[in-house]
Amino acid sequence: MKAQFKEMEERMNKTIGSLEKEYRSINAGRANPAILERISVDYYGVPTPIQQMAAVNVADARTLTIQPWDKSSMKLITKAIQASDIGINPTDDGSVIRLNFPAPTEERRKELCKKVSKQGEEAKVAVRNIRRDTVDKLKAMKKANEITEDELKDGEKQVQDITDKFIKNIDQMVKDKENEVLSI
Repeated sequence: MKAQFKEMEERMNKTIGSLEKEYRSINAGRANPAILERISVDYYGVPTPIQQMAAVNVADARTLTIQPWDKSSMKLITKAIQASDIGINPTDDGSVIRLNFPAPTEERRKELCKKVSKQGEEAKVAVRNIRRDTVDKLKAMKKANEITEDELKDGEKQVQDITDKFIKNIDQMVKDKENEVLSI
């Protein structure tokens, strides 16, 4: 049973990690290099992340600078950013590409809060699915007479306690991210 609990916690931690990565990539009006993680540039026929082609820096709270190591890739990087869903038009001065993040409108903040909430809900569903899988495995162990009825009940309670801890963690992450979005 301990192996089941360990596997369950590892899977739930991966879910939390995935949610954190999603939240880092949300454009909340602040310059954040993580926004560029999902963008790939077609560089000599190979999709290449921007971070592998250029130095990405935060110039100030609302400006990201991208300085390509190969100046001939500037147009490619600019096109990839324009084609992405981040909604920011890059400007380039010949040596540096700048992304200026405007302060989000009230409507955009509400939209971002909905997105944050939706992603949190999806993470909770994933955690609950992991709980269901683990309980099913425990029941299979009971059926195969590997554990007793009492051990099954104790195991189910422990699974629920672990699940509750992760759900509470996700709720806190959602609340924190919503507060961050609304405070801009």
